[in-house]
Amino acid sequence: EQTHEMLGEFKELPTLILCNHCYHPPCTKVCPTQATWQREDGIVMMDWHRCIGCRYCMAACPYGSRSFNWVDPRQYLAEITNPMFPTRTKGVVEKCIFCYHRIDRGELPACVEACPNDALIFGDLNKFDSEIRKMLGEEYTIVRKPSAGTKPKIYYILPWGEK
Repeated sequence: EQTHEMLGEFKELPTLILCNHCYHPPCTKVCPTQATWQREDGIVMMDWHRCIGCRYCMAACPYGSRSFNWVDPRQYLAEITNPMFPTRTKGVVEKCIFCYHRIDRGELPACVEACPNDALIFGDLNKFDSEIRKMLGEEYTIVRKPSAGTKPKIYYILPWGEK
């Protein structure tokens, strides 16, 4: 789906697909066990222990931002597990939860902190003096599938420089 007239030549570039942590997330409305919900700060959360693997949330997400564990991922994570973060199991859906445990401690999500090229920026869209608000005002940005009506909070900066 073409969502922006300026995308043409960039349509085929590899793009990181995250949960968009939408203002109006359709995934939270379809989960029969409330394994998916939205925090007061807007982060769309998942409780993998409550997930029954029905995949309704995957069908409801217009961005394809969720994945289903067909195999047990713990066998691949044995050496890198984080005791503060639950390990998902076979038969459940998973998605980005913005490393909420890090945010709650005043830290950045792990992907933002680890990105060697500073290509990921995280901030509070509600704070008018935040770096992210400044960047959104200065750079050409788009959101994915604006016609879906979910109001995604993930913005993609286009490589045309400043406005």
